[in-house]
Amino acid sequence: MDYPKEVVIGDITVRDGFQHEEKFIPTEAKLWVAEELILSGFRHIEVTNFGNPKGMPQFRDADDLMKRIRNSKRIKDKLDDVSITAVTIRERAIERAIRARLDGYGPDRILLMVSTSESHQKKNSGLTLKEYWKMAEEWVPKAREAGLKVNGTVSTIWGCPIEGPTKMEDAIEFAKRWFDIGANDVEHADHDGSASPDRVYKYYSMLMEQFDNPYKHIVHFHTTRGWGLANVLAALQAGMTNYESTLGGIGGQPANFVDGVPVSGTGDYYYNDTINVGLVSTEDMVVMMDEMGIKTNLDIDRILETGRMVERIVGRRLRSETIHQGRIPKEMSGRDWD
Repeated sequence: MDYPKEVVIGDITVRDGFQHEEKFIPTEAKLWVAEELILSGFRHIEVTNFGNPKGMPQFRDADDLMKRIRNSKRIKDKLDDVSITAVTIRERAIERAIRARLDGYGPDRILLMVSTSESHQKKNSGLTLKEYWKMAEEWVPKAREAGLKVNGTVSTIWGCPIEGPTKMEDAIEFAKRWFDIGANDVEHADHDGSASPDRVYKYYSMLMEQFDNPYKHIVHFHTTRGWGLANVLAALQAGMTNYESTLGGIGGQPANFVDGVPVSGTGDYYYNDTINVGLVSTEDMVVMMDEMGIKTNLDIDRILETGRMVERIVGRRLRSETIHQGRIPKEMSGRDWD
C-alpha cells in the first residue's frame, strides 16, 4: 500500500468533543485541554461555536475562552504557528467572529457548513441550500477581508439521517463551489457514521481526480458504528493527508440536555439513547499512524496523558483504546527472565 509519508492532524475536542456533553465543561478545563493540545504539537485546533448559546449552552463562554487562550502564558510562544477555529453557521455568528477578530482575540479561522441533503441543511442551519449559498457568498468575502480564514464544510456525503442515501458527486460539486466563493479549505464530513470504507475510498479517489492536491481537503469521520479507523485507513489509501479527530472519540451533535436543563440541541434525529455518536479517537489514530510509519509531528505520549485527563474531566471512560492499552513497545524492556 502506498500511504502518505506525512499527515496533518487537527484536534477538535474542545468544540466538537465537548458539545455533546450533558454537563457544562468549565472554561478552565477547556483552556487546559486547548493548551495541552498545542503543547503536544497540534497546529490546528477547534475550540468553540459563536452561534447562539441559548440552544447550545456549552458555548456560552466562547468569548471568554478565546480571550483566555490568547492571553495564556503557557502557549504564548506557540500561538503564531497555530490556527484556532470557531464554528459560525449563520450570519450573526460570522459577524461576531469578525468583531472578535478585530478586537484582537477572535479565531484565526471560521467554519461554515452545507449538507448535500436539503432536509439536513434546513435542520442544521434553518435555511434551504439556495438560501445558505447566497448567505455564504455574501459573508465569506467579509470574513476574508477581516483577516479570517474560512473553512467550507460539506456534510451528509455518504448518507443523511433524515433522507437516507445521498449522491457523493453532489459533495464534490459543493467542494468546488466553496473554493469558488473564497474558502481556504474544505472539510469532507461523515457526520453520523454512515460512511463505509469502500465508499470512503471511492469518494476521496473521485475527489482527487477533480482536485489532484489533497492538502486543502480535511477528512472528518464519526465512528458511530465503529468504522472510524477503517475509514481513516481507506482515506489514507486514497492519498488524503489532512485529518481531524477528538480525544477519547467524544463528540457528535450538540446535547439536548445540559446541566439538568432541556435545550434545543440537535433534536431526536441525531441524539438518542440508541446511537453512540462520537468521532475518531485522536489517540488511537495517531498511534496507528505512528505504527504505520506515517509522520504526524505530534508528541504522542503527551496526547495519551491528555486523553486520560479528558476522561476525568467528563467523568467517564471514553472510546480510546490506546490511553488504556498504551503504545506498542519499540524495544525490549530489558527484564531478566532467568
